[in-house]
Amino acid sequence: MTAAAEAARTTARILLEIEAVHFRPQQPFMLTSGRASPVYIDCRKIISFPRARTKIIDLAIELIEREIGFESLDAIAGGETAGIPFAAWIADRLGLPMLYVRKKPKGFGRGAQIEGNMKPGCRCLLVEDLATDGGSKINFINAIRDSEGQVRDALVVFHYGIFPQSVETLAKLGVRLHGLATWRDMLAAAEAGGVLSPADARNVDAFLEDPEGWSTSHGGKVVA
Repeated sequence: MTAAAEAARTTARILLEIEAVHFRPQQPFMLTSGRASPVYIDCRKIISFPRARTKIIDLAIELIEREIGFESLDAIAGGETAGIPFAAWIADRLGLPMLYVRKKPKGFGRGAQIEGNMKPGCRCLLVEDLATDGGSKINFINAIRDSEGQVRDALVVFHYGIFPQSVETLAKLGVRLHGLATWRDMLAAAEAGGVLSPADARNVDAFLEDPEGWSTSHGGKVVA
């Protein structure tokens, strides 16, 4: 098993253990995007489990070493709000400055959107808790670049991995998306752990194969 595959399996098992993952095929969740989903994940729960979050950060550091490179970064930037604690822990482990990026500029004072000390040309790693279709990352990337910073990589704990645009959108901006685990990893871990019945597992698999079709057939909006 590769290091990336082992990291994905471990991340999925941790998220299941702390009950950050919810399966509800018969009563779908409605996501922020308007999509209907039989699954929901709350990576914010990680912050309340010290041993779990330590392992998650260990895996994130290994991913950075393996896929990005330590010396290619000058700062770690967390996206408001869920990315902030993960960015702080990663920055601390790497001995790098930490920044955070607001969703929009403050309406008072300096009107800053980047908090912290970022020098022109600063090479930033954008960190968030999860990525669905990648849309929210664009705002953070543009904010960093508008402030004369650089960003070529974005790291998330969990990447849905079922919306091609999540990678394609960022690739058009010259940014690579890295995630520790995807829904495919989670489904495999849930089935192995007996968390899902065979019927529910098939329902979740149908969503992963065609998320837009599953969503619209279960009351979700059509997302362009």
